[in-house]
Amino acid sequence: MKNLKLLFILLVSVVYTIQAQNVKGVVLNELNQPLEAAYVYNLNSEAHAHTSENGVFFINQTKTGDSLKVGLLGYKTTIVKVTSTTDLSIVLQEKVFQLDEMVLREELNPVSTIARLDLNVTPVNSSQEVLRKVPGLFIGQHAGGGKAEQIFLRGFDVDHGTDVAIGVDGMPVNMVSHAHGQGYSDLHFVIPETVNKIDFGKGAYYASEGDFNTAGYVNFKTKDYINESSVSLSLGQFNTLRTVGLFDLLENTKNQNAYMAMEYIATDGPFDSPQNFNRLNLFGKYVMYSPENDKVTLTASHFTSRWDASGQIPQREVDNGNITRFGAIDDTEGGETSRTNLNVTYDKYITDNTTLKANAYYSKYAFELYSNFTFFLEDPVNGDQIKQKEDRQIFGANVALNYSTFLGSTELNLTSGFGLRHDIVDGVELSRTLNRSTTLENIQLGDINQTNIDAFVKADFEFGKFKLAPALRLDYFKFMYYDALQTNYETQSETKAIVSPKLNFYYNAQDNLQLYLKSGLGFHSNDARVVVANNGKDILPRSYGADLGTIWKPFPKLVVNSALWYLFLEQEFVYVGDAGIVEPSGKTRRYGLDLGLRYQIYDWLFLDSDATYTHARSIDEPEGEDYIPLAPDFTFTGGLSIDDLNGFSGGLRFRYLNDRPANEDNSIVAEGYTVADFNLNYRMKNVTLGVMVENLFDVDWNETQFATESRLQNEAESVEEIHFTPGTPFFIKGIVTYNF
Repeated sequence: MKNLKLLFILLVSVVYTIQAQNVKGVVLNELNQPLEAAYVYNLNSEAHAHTSENGVFFINQTKTGDSLKVGLLGYKTTIVKVTSTTDLSIVLQEKVFQLDEMVLREELNPVSTIARLDLNVTPVNSSQEVLRKVPGLFIGQHAGGGKAEQIFLRGFDVDHGTDVAIGVDGMPVNMVSHAHGQGYSDLHFVIPETVNKIDFGKGAYYASEGDFNTAGYVNFKTKDYINESSVSLSLGQFNTLRTVGLFDLLENTKNQNAYMAMEYIATDGPFDSPQNFNRLNLFGKYVMYSPENDKVTLTASHFTSRWDASGQIPQREVDNGNITRFGAIDDTEGGETSRTNLNVTYDKYITDNTTLKANAYYSKYAFELYSNFTFFLEDPVNGDQIKQKEDRQIFGANVALNYSTFLGSTELNLTSGFGLRHDIVDGVELSRTLNRSTTLENIQLGDINQTNIDAFVKADFEFGKFKLAPALRLDYFKFMYYDALQTNYETQSETKAIVSPKLNFYYNAQDNLQLYLKSGLGFHSNDARVVVANNGKDILPRSYGADLGTIWKPFPKLVVNSALWYLFLEQEFVYVGDAGIVEPSGKTRRYGLDLGLRYQIYDWLFLDSDATYTHARSIDEPEGEDYIPLAPDFTFTGGLSIDDLNGFSGGLRFRYLNDRPANEDNSIVAEGYTVADFNLNYRMKNVTLGVMVENLFDVDWNETQFATESRLQNEAESVEEIHFTPGTPFFIKGIVTYNF
């Protein structure tokens, strides 16, 4: 009995000691909103932690009487004495963003911190600018403003998303087996003023990312709250109008936030045939925190858009003076699309060192697009107009469980996750049409059911300055297609599973120098119609890649990031829209260099630039015929930004894309361009006046270009040459915003 009493006392002492050496708390701003990624450092034991999305931190080796140093860029660093091991609440005061206070070792994700800096200093006010916030990512619009942008990244012509995975608040944006192309990513349902965070990564090194994550991924997170309500109106050339409203619905309500946002855009564009473009966006978000800091988020959004387009015009018709750069051969192109989203997110603290993050979503999507790429090549009487159409529902859910512990003195962070996505696509259609009203022939028509189930596990082992992060991901696909043009009813189906390992290394050589080596396998899926037609061959081509890079702060106000990288892809996808097929183009190899810098010249003046060089070639083709069409080999972006200088803000930005091959032997060249944009704003109490200029120096540039074989109605023979959509000329608009 005496031994049992001693054992009981010993156990109680151990439990008490463990409890006394662990502290849980929350970091908030002055509006009582949680702050994510704040760094909490124990000045006594040197233990450290970061706050979660809910602002909560759990720090070990900490007891009553210890002092905690808490900091986050853009907020005043504070030191607090621990008076309780639970429910510690720390409030940080907002201040001017000071880059010299940034310590790379303290950052949870230095790359995301750089993106947050860019977003704070140069806010966005268009969907296009949202994507351009990713360093090295270029976009192009070639269908009247309503079609998803063409994306270029790391030597990829990604088309509309084939090799970049894009998500918003845990919902996928990429559309599998889409009527217009695999991975089609229309981000226009996002109101840019609601974007709070851009998380991105290049390469396929991230266990939480699956399909389409070969060149990289981009995830957007919308704001949980707004500081103040506002309405904005902008008017510009080409009958351009944009109005935006953000309205706080639960002002000063404890543990709850709710706001709604509305956006309406209309423009004719600079084209000889008016675009007649308009788009309406509605967005609402509700956030609730429980007394235990659990979080429930409800999000709903809807957008609808319609437009006319002049399409891609042949260079020969501009050269001979038959049309202007803003003219058209077939101005009956255009379309309409809509998307409705519902998303529920739940974040829960199961224990002090175990968290659960889950979301479930539903999207209803409609798409109808009319195009004419070849004019009269196929049909010399009616022309080559095609219609691509679909109606889609997406059901999905994601769950991730995070567990933190110590293996001896080694800190371990273990994350496991599960995901499900099911697409029901009705009436996937490709037809030849006349004047957007008469269907001449159905080329493809059918229904698609596609399911993707995934599971992943990743571990972060921290050995002082060194971190080892292995991960493994499993994806399972089920493809089903019913061809409505077949006489006999038959549902064709194929299944496939793929395992994607990842292995990353990080080394904090100094407080402000991080070295990393990332490696991993990724993949992109093919269209379900192609999968069943090929009897399951080449369903999930792999990518193999590695990055060797640094993030370095050589001076207090300068951050430099660089990376040498390599990527091998088992199969490229080239979508041939008017034929309704995805052509495999064989193995490819890419390698290159990324270089970026951020420099805070003064408290109010920032300089940023990003340059990328890429060597991209097909492996199976002979030298000289191995170019990858439209793959950029050099891009350069940068700018100067003013942030809150006596009420003024704004900036001057430029982007450069060099000449690049438009076909496999480089006999047709897509011309590069340099374009500069300018904006200036002045805030007077509750009113902000602004002016924005696109293409400040009014250069002639081509936003998108393709080497296309086409025939005009008066031509006896077809011609293969550059067909392009012109970039915006000098375009100015004024903006007035009222905050309340």
